Amino acid sequence: MPDRTTPRRSRLREWLPTLALLGLMVVARSSLANHYVVPSGSMQPTLEPGDRVLVDMSAYGLRLPFTGTVLLARARPARGDVVVLPSPRDGTRLIKRVVAVAGDRVSVRGGHLAIDGVPAARGAGIERIGARDVPVNLSHGGGPDVEVVVPAGHVLVVGDNRGNSFDGRSFGFAREASIYARARGVYWRRGERFTWKAL
Repeated sequence: MPDRTTPRRSRLREWLPTLALLGLMVVARSSLANHYVVPSGSMQPTLEPGDRVLVDMSAYGLRLPFTGTVLLARARPARGDVVVLPSPRDGTRLIKRVVAVAGDRVSVRGGHLAIDGVPAARGAGIERIGARDVPVNLSHGGGPDVEVVVPAGHVLVVGDNRGNSFDGRSFGFAREASIYARARGVYWRRGERFTWKAL
C-alpha cells in the first residue's frame, strides 16, 4: 500500500522556507521598520504631502508584533524627534515633531516655541529643538497658543507648519507609550523620486 503522506510532507518542505520568509517579513514590518506616506502639509517644510518616510518601529522599544506590548524598552522620545503616533481623538496615524518632554514648561505663542522660558528661535524660520535646527513654517499663522507643563510619561507633539497642523496644541499630550515609530528619513519625494533626506 503506497504512503500518501510523503507527497504532502514533500510539498510542505517545499513551501516551508517561503512561508517562514513571509512570516519573518510580516514580523519585521510590524516590529522593526516600515514606511509611512505623509498625508498632509502639517510638517512642511520638513515633510511634503506624498513623501515616503522610512520609520524605525523599534526606536523606542521592541514590541510584540500586532500589539502595543513592549518586550524590550529602548530610548524615550526626545525633543526634536519626528514620530508616528495615533491621534488621541480618533486613532488616525499622525506624523509630528516632539517639541517638549516630561517636566518641560512649554509655550507656543504666535507659532513661536519656548521651553522653560527660553525661546527656541535661531533666526528667521529656524528653531532649535533638542539638538536639531528645525525649519518652521508660519505662512498660515501660528496656530493655537498654549502654555503647559508636560506631565510624566507624556510628550507634546507639534507640526512644523504651525498654522496648518492639528497637533498637541489641540488634542493635548501624547503618551510616550503610544508612539510607535520614529521617522528616520524621506526616501521618495514627488519630482525627485528616490532620494534620502535624514530626519
